[in-house]
Amino acid sequence: MPAVPHDPMIEVRDVTKTFGAVTAVAGISFAVGAGEVVGFLGPNGAGKTTTMRMLAGVFPPTAGELRVAGHDPLQQPLACRRAVGYFPEYAPYYPDLRVERYLRFVAQLKQLSRPDRKTAVARVIAACGLESVAARRVGTLSKGFRQRVGLAQALLGDPPILILDEPTIGLDPGQVDEIRELVRGLRGSRAVLFSSHILSEVEKLCERVVVIARGRIVGVGTPAELGRRLGARQRVWVRAGGPDAEVRAVLAGLPGVERIEAEGAAFVLVGLDGQLPRVVGEAMQRHGWAIHELRQERVDLEDIFLRLIEEAPTGS
Repeated sequence: MPAVPHDPMIEVRDVTKTFGAVTAVAGISFAVGAGEVVGFLGPNGAGKTTTMRMLAGVFPPTAGELRVAGHDPLQQPLACRRAVGYFPEYAPYYPDLRVERYLRFVAQLKQLSRPDRKTAVARVIAACGLESVAARRVGTLSKGFRQRVGLAQALLGDPPILILDEPTIGLDPGQVDEIRELVRGLRGSRAVLFSSHILSEVEKLCERVVVIARGRIVGVGTPAELGRRLGARQRVWVRAGGPDAEVRAVLAGLPGVERIEAEGAAFVLVGLDGQLPRVVGEAMQRHGWAIHELRQERVDLEDIFLRLIEEAPTGS
């Protein structure tokens, strides 16, 4: 199992889920720490939604162990459900209920006390920017506002864990930005497991990613860590104050540099070594050349994702 984060709120240990002869999840393990936003990635049918439903208490695993806020869902199901705010991919709504009434209904289902319901509903309406539509029927709202309502119902009861399954699906770019900002505001206050097909959103929101394919975990870590594991090439941009020919010759001779390209006034180094920026900086200083630009391109999450999926093992 990958290293467990400090103060884990979600722990998945060798979990398998079968439906008859179909194995949806096959012995997966990962963890999410308190205050951490973790992206959960995988192609359709990989086992993401099945895993999220198990964590949300929709159904139990066939084998293995889950821990939700330190509780065993099989032994303490109510404690686990109270600890989790779940936003399924296709959130159920009552289209004829007004937003505030719907949220009061959810608060009642979550067994919030009557005196607490009004305050709790007002708090999530404000947090999710729903004041202007609180009196409107849910079915009349735009998709973006309906997604906000889905996030608001997940936040009711102030759960320490949020499980968000494709909260930006079907939204236009502006609406995606709105939901992204709402989720970003939760960073540090809750453990969030965030599933999305929009990899750029995952890069912007998540400290780490968990990649699942064919029911198995195929990668856990930051994009940089996964890139190093896969041997993803680094690209380092350099502009220095020395003669071009001399600078190029020095750069080409550095350890870890596989090739060098000219890009306008800069040189672009390509190599596997994640320490290239440091090595380049030290070389420029040794030669007394001023450094006008030195930056490393971020490893592309989409490339990493596709590589991991392609290399995922097949079979039972």
